[in-house]
Amino acid sequence: MLLSLLLDMSLAILGAGIGSGLVAIGAGMGIGKIGSSAMEAMARQPEAAGKVQTAMLIIAALIEVIALFGVVVCLLISFKG
Repeated sequence: MLLSLLLDMSLAILGAGIGSGLVAIGAGMGIGKIGSSAMEAMARQPEAAGKVQTAMLIIAALIEVIALFGVVVCLLISFKG
């Protein structure tokens, strides 16, 4: 009984750690892709740099919010037991 409970708790903590790592990697890749695309767009059309930068910052903020939500969910999973 106790061994089963400890195994369940350790698996929850392991899953939360892996999940938060994947969330961080995904957010980093998403923001990197946004940044590279925005720099390419600004290089092609310098006169539209302001609009591109504004859109880039809004999308980056949305990605960060989703990543924060994912980390909070992983923390809730780790504190399950």
